[in-house]
Amino acid sequence: MAEKPFRVLSLDGGGAKGFYTLGILREIEGLIGCPIHERFDLIFGTSTGAIIASMLALGKSVEEVHETYTKHVPTVMRKSTPGEKSKALAELADEVYEDAAFTDMKTKVGIVTTRWVEERPMIFKGDIAQAHGRHGTFVPGFGVKVSDAVQASCSAYPFFNRKTVTTAQGDHVELIDGGFCANNPALYAIAEATQPLNVAPENLRVVSLGVGSYPAPKMNVISKSYWINLIPSVKLAQKMFEINTQSLDQLRGILYKHIPTVRINRAYTEPTMAADMFEHDLAKLNVLRQRGAQCYAEHEGKLKEFLT
Repeated sequence: MAEKPFRVLSLDGGGAKGFYTLGILREIEGLIGCPIHERFDLIFGTSTGAIIASMLALGKSVEEVHETYTKHVPTVMRKSTPGEKSKALAELADEVYEDAAFTDMKTKVGIVTTRWVEERPMIFKGDIAQAHGRHGTFVPGFGVKVSDAVQASCSAYPFFNRKTVTTAQGDHVELIDGGFCANNPALYAIAEATQPLNVAPENLRVVSLGVGSYPAPKMNVISKSYWINLIPSVKLAQKMFEINTQSLDQLRGILYKHIPTVRINRAYTEPTMAADMFEHDLAKLNVLRQRGAQCYAEHEGKLKEFLT
């Protein structure tokens, strides 16, 4: 009998553009006819992907995640200063996760953040089998609440404040957005599956979802003077995250071209699709969600092979 496929779901960062990812996931959930966590053995997420990944791994439906995004994302993204944005993000996280811990995860998970001082990744995991070493001191999620880990993964400095967490060992670690290390975490997820989890490459099935790529909004759509001053920085950060995303996917294709992977991340050029990670117009975000669902249709045949 053939060994059961080990299915990996990887979710990119991208702020409000996570609505695109939710459009794809809505269709995937409909395809498999069960909660996402029941079909995927490992879910990795960065930034907005960390919110989605953690909620799915805790047993939430895609529609529940979408309801959370509809309620909270425009509120967070409308805030002007880093302090206001971080406060709104903390309120979202506390409401959604309450006291949830990484031991509550229903499947293996990886939440990608970046250590500010050491300039290297810190990935929150729930299962000792995922540890690359230091098994003797392993604590799920380093002893940090899911709420705090997700906030850290979403803290796109300098637009959000840096997030300090305290581990079970009493270490105070200052963290920023995981996108600075891996805005597309598929490469990290595959490395985890093939190394500590020791899954044979031929048994892996990877679904890697982006947030889409869009033209930059024009300056005149942003009215607050604070953001007018930051527009060059926003564009630079957007470009940096997109380069990170594409370069990691190219590297994945070189190193792991033998591992079956579906990558969904379309680029749009129409001016009407202009959007960035701080988009807060729900009508525009709904369009992004629809585009994600349409992109799913182009890959449905391969996804059926992977997931059913």
